Amino acid sequence: MHAFGNHELGIPYQTIADLLATYRARDAAKSAIVDVDQQSTINFGELDQMTTDVAVFLKMCGVTKGSRILVLSPERIEKLLIWLGAWRMGAAICPFNIEVNASQLADLAAKVNPALILYDRDVAIDKLITDRCAAPRIRFGRWSPCGTHDPQDEFFRALPRGSRAADVSERNGPEDVAALFCTSGTTARPKIVVYNHATYWMNGLDTLDFFGLTENDRTLEYRSFGWNSAQVASLMPFLIRGLTLHIAKRFSHSRFFDWIESYGITFAVSVPTVLNMLLTKPVRYAPKQETLRLMSCSAAPLTAQQWMQFEELYGIKIVQYYGVSETGVVCGNRHYQRKVGTVGRPALHQELRIVDATGQACLAGVEGEVTVGGPKLAMGYLRDDGSMDALLGTRMATGDLAVQDAEGFVRVTGRTKDLIIRGGVKIAPLEIEEIVLNYPGVLEAAAIGVPDVIYGEEVVCFVVASEQSITEKAILDHCRSYLPEAKAPKQIRFTSDLPRSDRGKVLRDKLKEDWIGKAVIASI
Repeated sequence: MHAFGNHELGIPYQTIADLLATYRARDAAKSAIVDVDQQSTINFGELDQMTTDVAVFLKMCGVTKGSRILVLSPERIEKLLIWLGAWRMGAAICPFNIEVNASQLADLAAKVNPALILYDRDVAIDKLITDRCAAPRIRFGRWSPCGTHDPQDEFFRALPRGSRAADVSERNGPEDVAALFCTSGTTARPKIVVYNHATYWMNGLDTLDFFGLTENDRTLEYRSFGWNSAQVASLMPFLIRGLTLHIAKRFSHSRFFDWIESYGITFAVSVPTVLNMLLTKPVRYAPKQETLRLMSCSAAPLTAQQWMQFEELYGIKIVQYYGVSETGVVCGNRHYQRKVGTVGRPALHQELRIVDATGQACLAGVEGEVTVGGPKLAMGYLRDDGSMDALLGTRMATGDLAVQDAEGFVRVTGRTKDLIIRGGVKIAPLEIEEIVLNYPGVLEAAAIGVPDVIYGEEVVCFVVASEQSITEKAILDHCRSYLPEAKAPKQIRFTSDLPRSDRGKVLRDKLKEDWIGKAVIASI
């Protein structure tokens, strides 16, 4: 375990039952989870009772400790109430993203073999889950703190009321399976990653170190809880600190700052796509009370230019960090120590090593592949036959390229599969994109390698511009002023937007397919 200064967080692991009982005793009336879309709020007193009632009902449905529960729902408060109730009695949650994984849900459900399927009233379950998965299904509707019933709800109205803690002797231990969730899987078959509670706990401690969150914070999350990033950056700090967590179904450009002001949000998550939206179409931000002190940024690289522009425009501090599904957060800037243009230093519970092609550790300033190991790795991948392809106890290559400087700060430079190899010269797309983004009026840029009969690959850059007057020649001349000939793009393609995954990562394969398709048409 590594720490810089005196900021190491050695908070002992606690079960959900103990955590929620503590928060109930501390301040039962304090808001715990707020659904800003449905305008529903549950306090810590109600949450402690609700999770106990849910746990008892799950036991009545035949769920036991270690059982898997598949939850299919948009991001609503009901999803988290079920989630915490499942953890309360030691069951594992499978929160698959219904928007991203819709075409694969039947296969995924059969693979995880759940004991129970709980689905939101707006989910067309028969179109998503086939008879290959024979688990019982229960539909849930809107939960109401005042006790009124949603006529479409079959779950919350059936809960026993006033269950005692003694009715649920089971606990979620640190080595128990906590969740099975999917990697990105937008263009290929997703992998199912298996986490235990210890991995979640250590990730929670790491993000607390990054953001400095306390029980008095009011945080905002609008990403899918099927994402590992939302789980470790929002759910775990909420549980470990007992702060107030606000959730929304998705980011809203028009409502974001209204949420900040209305709910007194002190910390909000973000991804580069969100920051770019707020930079491209600025929103007047002059709150009556300036509560928002910090925003995170993850899921895709954020250029130094975007980072500085956002802070200058809105006066909100950005903390950029980096992670992968298989281990959670890998590196992060800290609220007390940042370096613009980097993803910060290694997380407290991360054993990061940047290695060369032979597996040897790279010197400071030398680019290599990021590898991770240590106690925070996922238990493994779930195989088709239900067995586990173990990760914990191994060292995993992430496929990400990075450079670590003499102070320990890491800059992610790209993906090994995205490297452009021109005449034997390896070129990281991010190096080109940072130069292109420095040209006035360029909003977004994505460099790719395309087939070339002489060099094997040649550099092409797709550009989203704010002004139609910007020319290809102007950008190419700008690039040649800062890049050697081998790295300078040979062609600029203007586009209205860049294809991205649900997590904001540029889909370079789609850009390459688009370029090749148009090149073929042009040659006919």
